Amino acid sequence: MSENQTGYNGEAAVSRKRRSCPAVTVGVSHPRRASAASLRKRRGLRAEALGTDVALSDIPSDRPVLIAGPTASGKSALAETIVAAGGGVIVNADALQVYDCWRLLTARPAAAAEAALPHRLYGHVGREQAYSAGHWLREVRSVLAEGLRPVIVGGTGLYFMALTEGLAEVPPIPSGIRAEADSRLRDAGLGAMTAELDPATAARIDLRNPARVQRAWEVLRATGRGLADWQADTGPPLLPPDRAEALLLDPGRDWLAARIDRRFDAMMAAGALDEVRALLPVWRTNAPWTRAIGAPELAAHLRGQCSLPQAVAAAKTASRQYAKRQRTWFRSRMASWQRIVPA
Repeated sequence: MSENQTGYNGEAAVSRKRRSCPAVTVGVSHPRRASAASLRKRRGLRAEALGTDVALSDIPSDRPVLIAGPTASGKSALAETIVAAGGGVIVNADALQVYDCWRLLTARPAAAAEAALPHRLYGHVGREQAYSAGHWLREVRSVLAEGLRPVIVGGTGLYFMALTEGLAEVPPIPSGIRAEADSRLRDAGLGAMTAELDPATAARIDLRNPARVQRAWEVLRATGRGLADWQADTGPPLLPPDRAEALLLDPGRDWLAARIDRRFDAMMAAGALDEVRALLPVWRTNAPWTRAIGAPELAAHLRGQCSLPQAVAAAKTASRQYAKRQRTWFRSRMASWQRIVPA
């Protein structure tokens, strides 16, 4: 891909040398959605880096922004603040917030927030529609072509790596092989599927993530080539990190754990159980959309397999475990991004 094909006004996204970025501390509000007016009042949002004030609103209004971080770390609030202050469009980079069947459990922005500021790639995919990092990357290319400054925010590391490092053009997986993979994972389990991967791919992907393992298994089954082999043919990235302000929210463990618990309580109060109940008749175990954190636990309660307090406790534990995996992955793969410590 040439520079003129980057989609986001190539000349406006001029490459500049990355500076050394110390961690900064920034206040993050509790998990609720603010109005556009209140967001604009936060234009002077400030962070403190090694005793020196840093204005996040100093980010040039024509410079793309990438915001990654673990679940419940305040990514969406930060994205809203930046766009309200400097303009642009908020672009989703969360693999579960794309589904139209979820809003509460995936912490998708509320309808009022989506109406107050430009948002893209939220809730636009049907639950049974095939959707991958490749689909997402093609849609991001279209968003960048609109010309608005993108503020790309989410917790799916694979999406950010596809965006900033490039993505192999793997052929589409036939529906029959996807169904075979679903059955294989359900009947034989993750360990058996992992054992059938090629060594190069197994050494590269997160073997604890069923979605990643199944994807790699499908690619090998459909093409006869391992995912790692396909990735070796990866082309240039759509948006290299040195053409964007790359921010990584990296909260402390205890701060994040408390916030996860508060947020899940707020989700329950807002109707998360009813959100799952509405989907129970069409529930398909191991379908990508059913992997929303907390959904399997609440579904188990609705089937009479556990009490509601037990389901809520299990969902909070699952959220904390997921956040731990995210933090480990981000620290490993995004060491050059500017680290922000919410407080």
